[in-house]
Parts: sequence; structure tokens; C-alpha cells
Amino acid sequence: MNMREDIASIRKEYTQAELTEQSVLKNPFEQFEKWFQQALDSEIIEPTAMVLSTVNPEGQPFQRTVLLKTFNNDGFVFYTNYESRKADHLNHNPRVSLLFPWYMLERQVAITGHVEKVSTKESLKYFLSRPKGSQLGAWVSNQSEVISSRSILETKLAQMKQKFKDGEIPLPDHWGGYRVIPESIEFWQGRKSRLHDRIYFQKENTNSWNISRLSP
Repeated sequence: MNMREDIASIRKEYTQAELTEQSVLKNPFEQFEKWFQQALDSEIIEPTAMVLSTVNPEGQPFQRTVLLKTFNNDGFVFYTNYESRKADHLNHNPRVSLLFPWYMLERQVAITGHVEKVSTKESLKYFLSRPKGSQLGAWVSNQSEVISSRSILETKLAQMKQKFKDGEIPLPDHWGGYRVIPESIEFWQGRKSRLHDRIYFQKENTNSWNISRLSP
């Protein structure tokens, strides 16, 4: 049997935990915070990594991994280049989904909603907290633009280091944050025999969520 055929035989039973209507917290942000803290405590690789899905003007979906930088009852924030491909998609269609793939914990969190840009003040506060190399990187890369070689980036990085060698590096006009404002949040816990637990929060109004269990 070749490798491609053998993939179908890969099996793993999920037995680490369960998620019930009785144990889930009634506020989805509090439930997310609980699971997020457990992901941090477990020391899994990149616990803040989340798959962001967007749709281009022609209706083609795209996915990429971005990093969660903060969250609260208003939503989930990530930062990017406002001239990137993802930003172009969001300008045409602000509706998105997020997926936190915490596979080592046999868990996923899936979120749907829409994005809004965070304030310049909020973007600046985060930008100034970044390492200097990351600040320079925001100036160097015209994200998603075709380039002929990596040397172009290295040359521009050297130029930016010289340009901003004295004082603070300013926030680029083309760089900042988006807040994903959720309309649904699903907590998925792997279980035996593929009978997984899926607890689904659907937003009813500003402070109210409907909670239901979904069949696996």
C-alpha cells in the first residue's frame, strides 16, 4: 500500500476531556478565556495562532494564520498591513471566520462575524510594544506584493534601520489592527467514536447569546 492510500487508515481516539451544557460557561468570552488559559498552560506551540478566512471580490475564499493580540467582550484583535491581500478582501467584504486549532488539547474554537478597524491609538499602543525588528518589518514589507528576491527585503531593512536609527520608530499609516466582532462562537471538544461535543453560541443581541448543542 502506498502512502496516499494509507492515509485513510490513520486513527486517533479523542479522550482528554468533555464539554457539556452544564459545564460550559454561559458567557462565550469567559469560556474562551478559560480554554485559552488552558492552552497557554499546556505550552502548546503558538496558542495565539488562529486561521483567518476571508473572501475576495470574486467569491474565492482564502485562509491564513494570524496571531491573536488581545480579546475582550468586544471581540478578537489581530494586526496587519492595511494594503495586504487580506485587507483588500476585508474592504470588499468585512465578514470573516476564525479558527483556533488547539489539536494537542483535542479542541477547536470556530468564530464567525465581521471586522472593524481598531483606533489609531490602539494600533499605536500595540505597535510600540513590539520588538524593534518587528516595528521595522512593518515598514519594510509591502505585504502580498510580488518581489524578485529576498535581497530586496534585506536591502530595504538596512535602509529603514538607518532612517530610524535615532528615536522611536513611528507607526506606518498602512499598518494597524482589526477587531473581529463575533456573531457565533462554537467550542468543539473531541470525544471517543467521533461523537464530539459541540457547544454553539449564537448572538441574539448585545448582551445575550443563545446556547445549543450541535450534532457531531
